[in-house]
Amino acid sequence: MKKFIRVMKALSDPNRVLVLKLLQSGELCVCEIQTLLGLAQSTVSRHMKILEDAGLVERNRQGTWILYTLADGSDSPYADRMLTELGDWLEHDPILEKMVTRIPDAAVLRDLKN
Repeated sequence: MKKFIRVMKALSDPNRVLVLKLLQSGELCVCEIQTLLGLAQSTVSRHMKILEDAGLVERNRQGTWILYTLADGSDSPYADRMLTELGDWLEHDPILEKMVTRIPDAAVLRDLKN
């Protein structure tokens, strides 16, 4: 029951749902997510921790960067199912579509900081 509730709570915030949808395009670091969502770094980090604890995202350290990707679902069958379902949802949401087109611009920040 705890894993199920953790996944549902993680998905109850619109910004966390947006993060999951953005990660469908590939890995992102906190600064890129921060730029896309227009949120403070600490807020994005808190959202990422919640998503990671729910088994929805995984992080990978590359030097000083922590890159986030969608989880493979092996940690939780609930996370796996919701990621599968979410894959087809919100594809024509205007806010999300605009954010997805801005991903390359946000990725430039990581390149500049390297």
